[in-house]
Amino acid sequence: MPFHDILAKIAKGPKASKDLTWDECKQAMKALVEGEATAAQVGAFLIAMRFKSESVTELAGLTAAARQYVPSLAVSRDLALVDVPTYAGKQDTFHAIIAASIIAAAAGVSVLMHGYDGIPGRAGSAGVLKALGIPVDAEPKRVAEALSKKGFAYLDIGLYHPPLYRFLEMRQILGVRNVFHPIARLLNPARASVQIVGLSHPPHFEKTAEALRILGCPRALVIRGVEGDPELSASMATRVLELRDDRITPLGVAPKDFGLSFVPSRDMAGFPPDQRDKEADLLRRILQGRVQGGQKDWVLMNAALLLYAAGKGSSLSVCFPAVRAAVDGGAAARKLDELVRESVVA
Repeated sequence: MPFHDILAKIAKGPKASKDLTWDECKQAMKALVEGEATAAQVGAFLIAMRFKSESVTELAGLTAAARQYVPSLAVSRDLALVDVPTYAGKQDTFHAIIAASIIAAAAGVSVLMHGYDGIPGRAGSAGVLKALGIPVDAEPKRVAEALSKKGFAYLDIGLYHPPLYRFLEMRQILGVRNVFHPIARLLNPARASVQIVGLSHPPHFEKTAEALRILGCPRALVIRGVEGDPELSASMATRVLELRDDRITPLGVAPKDFGLSFVPSRDMAGFPPDQRDKEADLLRRILQGRVQGGQKDWVLMNAALLLYAAGKGSSLSVCFPAVRAAVDGGAAARKLDELVRESVVA
């Protein structure tokens, strides 16, 4: 199908537009990535999909097509690996998922975090990781090695999938997110058997879980996350969809599920983008067991969620003692030291 016919199909307006088939998604991705579509056609496609909204088939089909352009990271299938995409950026809260991921790594779960720092007006995870001393610009091969050796690594999407990154950057030109933002969250560079996807856009909530099922993901948690990142809230109940054994189950997760009380939203407050060192210092102190109260509890909740997703416990409450022990016993601090020390050596 010529690309202008694809555009005509999706851009006829609210009543006349039609969704693309799986094969048409593959054709569209080929035209976009391989430069067959003109710049005007690329912009028209992204805006048309924005107004029409992606169907489940389109979300899964475009993601599957995008995956075909880059090889997956070479990591062992035996690794207890969780895929954690961080593409939302922060305005009001700190990156609890960063400290939670390091704690989870200290407790025996491997975590691949991927994202980029190009979100207008928002602080991405890469800047905070860099302030902690953890590498954020490693080539994919080095990222795979770090995962296997240390249990945690960050992958810059621009270094892994340059075409996808290029389309993410078009938000700066078009002024709005486009279909490649949800695709990036679903990309799963290491083809981990467990994915945790955070969203803030309500129309994509059920669609994302269904798309993951179509893509064959064995287990996933889709979270109405804090500011769109894959984080449970500590100040209110969080809506979660769990994909497991090809079945999608709605959950409501609250601090009481971990034996905790709700914390004031101020305990989740973050830092401006130009104060990443201050945020890094907070995360460092949490990992070192030097912070008590709501900030620590919020991080531990999300660390327990990672263990639960990886199958390290039958419930959230069962996983919570392990992550608390990782902090209180010093394993989390040692894991941070290992990540920082080996990055300096490298």
